Amino acid sequence: MVDLTGQYQRLRPEIDEAMQKVLVRGNYINGDEVKQFSGALEDYLESKHVISCGNGTDALQAALMALELRPGDEVITTSFSFVATVEVIVLLGLRPVLVDVDPETFNIDPECVREALTDRTRAIIPVHLFGQGAAMDRIMEIARSHGLFVVEDGAQSLGAVWQQDGISHKLGTIGHIGCTSFFPTKNLGCFGDGGACFTDDDQLAERLRMIVNHGSRKKYFNERVGMNSRLDTLQAAVLLQKLSYLDDFILRRKKAADIYLEGLKGIPELTLPMQSEKAEHTFNQFTIRVGNGLRDGLKEHLRDWGIPSMIYYPVPLHRQPVFAPWCKQNSVLPVSELLSREVLSLPMHTEMTNGQQDYIIQAIKDFFDKSGS
Repeated sequence: MVDLTGQYQRLRPEIDEAMQKVLVRGNYINGDEVKQFSGALEDYLESKHVISCGNGTDALQAALMALELRPGDEVITTSFSFVATVEVIVLLGLRPVLVDVDPETFNIDPECVREALTDRTRAIIPVHLFGQGAAMDRIMEIARSHGLFVVEDGAQSLGAVWQQDGISHKLGTIGHIGCTSFFPTKNLGCFGDGGACFTDDDQLAERLRMIVNHGSRKKYFNERVGMNSRLDTLQAAVLLQKLSYLDDFILRRKKAADIYLEGLKGIPELTLPMQSEKAEHTFNQFTIRVGNGLRDGLKEHLRDWGIPSMIYYPVPLHRQPVFAPWCKQNSVLPVSELLSREVLSLPMHTEMTNGQQDYIIQAIKDFFDKSGS
């Protein structure tokens, strides 16, 4: 699905040198590279504050903690996402309210958000799924009208741009707090776990810095309940080097997506990824929909040809047994449930070759030829 080794080999001299400097100094926790990377990412995002942490899930949890919500407060988010989005809500004693998504973008449907509002609603978490932005103009309008916080889950979309009123904004910088992950397969990935929050709000930034450091501004003086979530110096050194290539990484993904889009067009059973005029798609995943109940058959066919593929996500979160106490047992989110039966993600990464993609496209066409389409 990804070629992490190939990307490393292409950037190896710079990355090895950066890591060697850390190894020689031995300052593995809160070393200079952590601050340097945060500053460089602030510049890239045009965000006032970047607070790094241990992983993307911690970033989401820290963001909600910084908002100082109370147990029982409701947070609206999507049911079609990775479990972390809802997991952190439940861990903090908040109530997740899961709503449906747009069938074309797979992102949270603002009208469903509006319908789910109650007097207990305090926040919205839009997820910029697979690398494309949710409808942030409509989401922010809802939030402003009802006095709600917005936390952007941008784990799959770092570097993507949202256009509004002729102005470009990086996803994650539009709401009150943006969150991302530096998991190795992300647009900007390290060699382990890592994450970050970003905000233009000075007070939220101060809280976030304390929260990820045991609730402390000064060692051994703890002002609030926090967590231990740090981006280690080795990972920061890797990210600092790779950040200068992020736009190139995204361009490479877009070129690979263009090849897929051209090669797979015209197959009736396939719905290819759409690209919004307002939201840049960075293709962290290239996810197609396979109709007529053929998704699992196509996945097996690709496996027989030696081609990996993944289903993101096979069970919507409102159908996960762990969240049953917070979800109505008879709730139906038709789009999320349909997507879980149809989506299939194809290999997508920065090192893809034309030959690899030609082979994948040939395999998909062979399947539909044999199935009689």
